[in-house]
Amino acid sequence: MILEAGAGDATARLQGAIDQASAARIRLTLGPGIYETRGLTLRSGTDLHLAEGAILKPVGAYDAYAGTRVDIIAEKSDRAMLVAKDAENISLSGPGTIEAPGAAFIAGELAEMGTHIPAQLRPRVLVLDNCRGVRVSGITIRQSPMWTLHLAGCSDVAISGLTIDNDRRMPNTDGIVIDSCVDVEIRDTAIATADDGIVLKTSRRPNGATLGPCRTIKVSACRIESQSCALKIGTESHADFTDIAFEDCRVTRSNRALGLFSRDGGEISRVAFRRIQVECAETPDGFWGSGEAITVNALDRVAGRPAGRVHDLLFEDVAGTMQGAINLIAERPAWIADVTLRRVRLAQRPGRLGTGRCYDLRPTRFDLAPPPGAEGRANAYVKDASGRVIGLEPYPGGMPSLYASNVSEFMLEDVDLSRPSTLPAGWNPRAIVCGA
Repeated sequence: MILEAGAGDATARLQGAIDQASAARIRLTLGPGIYETRGLTLRSGTDLHLAEGAILKPVGAYDAYAGTRVDIIAEKSDRAMLVAKDAENISLSGPGTIEAPGAAFIAGELAEMGTHIPAQLRPRVLVLDNCRGVRVSGITIRQSPMWTLHLAGCSDVAISGLTIDNDRRMPNTDGIVIDSCVDVEIRDTAIATADDGIVLKTSRRPNGATLGPCRTIKVSACRIESQSCALKIGTESHADFTDIAFEDCRVTRSNRALGLFSRDGGEISRVAFRRIQVECAETPDGFWGSGEAITVNALDRVAGRPAGRVHDLLFEDVAGTMQGAINLIAERPAWIADVTLRRVRLAQRPGRLGTGRCYDLRPTRFDLAPPPGAEGRANAYVKDASGRVIGLEPYPGGMPSLYASNVSEFMLEDVDLSRPSTLPAGWNPRAIVCGA
């Protein structure tokens, strides 16, 4: 079934065609041209193909997506441009483009922190909730105003040949969010964005119920550029993560490369990063972290709810450059354990900002609920009375190449962390620092 482009709002034509094609279990192909649309719902059996030259163009108004609300709230967003819930056998394929209206949701500029100020309410591009048999391939998505792809509670998912190109200064524009999903493969995908590239989460619904674990996830042959963290687990961690592999990926022009962040009680275990190339540079204080090749931390976000343990981690054949330091930090003894760095070769280079000389504990409880009158932006940064960003802490004795605190069973095998022959000011003379 082929739908041709036409003038004006195509929402009714698109939704009618999606409904008809999915009921008949046939492919719907959008021919070349622009399809301006409001929110669309994908049904079980949807096979939506964007042909070469086809541009799906969602409109730049939050109210346009009142009919495609979602249950899982993210950054106050309760709606998306394309949605599916409790559906199965959904395919979205290219080579066409989804041209999202990111610029319409810029409310101002925050030059000091290097970011736009986003509108308070922004839709995600695609949210699939409790879906099975999901295939996304070959499409390009540009200029998302918020999270780009959000898969929540899904299983049997394959994503390949996807391109995501977002504004590098727009907060919360994560590329692919895998949230409490099982049996997911992501490969041969290119993502460039201001926020996390590929991120795994375990969230909760508005009623407080957890969505479930993240299990059996493989990410391979992907290329990521991120001003936040390129390949990440957390920080939303209300249920466990296990059996996760990131392999043969390249991280370029990024802030953090590889990150695991335990905050909400779920454990993170059996995670491997293999054959990863990294290029990590400092960023302004508005971004979490600064030039770190590897970051692992386990810190309580809410009083009375301990962060989950992080254990059984492997970083193997990781190579490249960083302007910050590797850091592994737990709030209590041995809360990070059984960690191996094998054949890790990183060149540590000075950055022009100096922000890498601190380790970053954000998000803290202050980011979750900033004190009244505090300067900053919720879930980004909060300043104390002296003007210091809360959560940024100087390394004791200066910045090393690797800093570990409250980590047990930590193995370094054939690790080479090279540094300038004359250390810059603010660098620790010791390359490796392990504390209690």
